[in-house]
Amino acid sequence: MTHAAPTAADAAAEAAAAPPTVDELTAQEQRLTLPRFTHTDAWALGNLLVEMARLRDAPVAIDIRRGRQQLFHVALPGSSADNDAWIDRKRRVVERYGESSLLVGTRHRERGTTFEQSARLAPDRYAAHGGSFPIAVEGAGVIGAVTVSGLPQLADHALVVEALERFVSTAHSASGV
Repeated sequence: MTHAAPTAADAAAEAAAAPPTVDELTAQEQRLTLPRFTHTDAWALGNLLVEMARLRDAPVAIDIRRGRQQLFHVALPGSSADNDAWIDRKRRVVERYGESSLLVGTRHRERGTTFEQSARLAPDRYAAHGGSFPIAVEGAGVIGAVTVSGLPQLADHALVVEALERFVSTAHSASGV
């Protein structure tokens, strides 16, 4: 029996079924710290995300940055310039807080408020919605961000995490770790 690749709708439904908690999101970030992150790594991670998104017919834009330098960007069919604006807003949250955009938003919601109410940052510049994840390197901390926009926020986040999990496992098996 063959199984069809999951679609963007499947990913959205799965992500919406069980929103992650602050503890789960924090554990993801700790687990997905990388030994290094080079231009070549950005290309490999970006291409992995493109492959995953295409298999799911996901209309997303993908962006990878190290510091202020954009190392990878693609807009797949069905995405728009609005997705680029969302990428910038979500990425700024990662840059400011050093945590995933979903973790920052979830932390505020668990406190009974919203990011928009509590952070007092311009909502046209910052969005604590899922989809931007810190690129953290052992011994260096957060050095960049990988961001996806185009799906519901939990599905954007889930796509990035799944890609990073695959990337980390591939990197570890290639290095013999």
